[in-house]
Amino acid sequence: MPRGNLNDLDAFLVVARERSFTKAAAKLGVSQSALSHTVRELEARLGVRLLTRTTRSVAPTAAGERLLDTVGPRLEEIEAELEALSDFRDKPAGTIRITSGDHAVNAIIWPKLAKFLPKYPDIKVEIVVDYGLADIVAQRFDAGVRYGEQVAKDMIAVRIGPDIRFALVGAKSYFAKQPAPKTPQDLVNHSCINLRLPTHGGLYAWEFERDGRELKVRVDGQLVFNGVTQVLNAALAGFGLAYLPEDLTRPHIDKGQLKRVLEEWSPPWPGYHLYYPSRRQPSAAFALLVDALRYRP
Repeated sequence: MPRGNLNDLDAFLVVARERSFTKAAAKLGVSQSALSHTVRELEARLGVRLLTRTTRSVAPTAAGERLLDTVGPRLEEIEAELEALSDFRDKPAGTIRITSGDHAVNAIIWPKLAKFLPKYPDIKVEIVVDYGLADIVAQRFDAGVRYGEQVAKDMIAVRIGPDIRFALVGAKSYFAKQPAPKTPQDLVNHSCINLRLPTHGGLYAWEFERDGRELKVRVDGQLVFNGVTQVLNAALAGFGLAYLPEDLTRPHIDKGQLKRVLEEWSPPWPGYHLYYPSRRQPSAAFALLVDALRYRP
């Protein structure tokens, strides 16, 4: 078989992982028709069908799965080594992709990036806001940001923020109609604003702890969001109780817009950590970014 272009293999891998030509084309920045033509040419050169296509879905064939499992990691290693060559440049360079929730981006990452990026104009950073616990290897992220307790054991984790507490809050207009809860169990009788976490396939169960006793309460209400900013806005508007990072609620509590309840049930938990695969060989650009984000009490 004539040696094919590595870009064709890369195109196939993105389609196979996304299970969609539309999504893969958007990620690669090419047209869907051009991407389909590239994959068909690769299949013709190899003499095997790599993808099963229907009007609604795309899935790897057995041959495609083998190529995905064997060649995919090797291509990632090649890309990592090529990126590492930037260490020999006068200035660190490269693109770093990070997945994170929006609270971590706003509270931790962006304030540090705003100081870091002007010093290194050849370093580019792409941040994808996602509340799911993404497979950063399969989705080709360089790193992810999550709470310390959520980081997988086989990852290198670097603390980038202090311990975090949550605050259970409601607007004065809400408490004018409902008495404040005295225990977490009372929340089942309240209208609560839910947060959906795609990785868990459902709504976030509110977690409480007091004197070593842990409780998880599944609450109900009229509203469900997949971002904390929207939950906060709904709470301010009096649509129910919200369980949010303390720093988000504090300014509104100080202004009297929100009232905090059950504070004694909200202990500190491990804060945000940046995590990445232990087998990754960090480039100079990545190492500099990690150091810039590192938490220093």
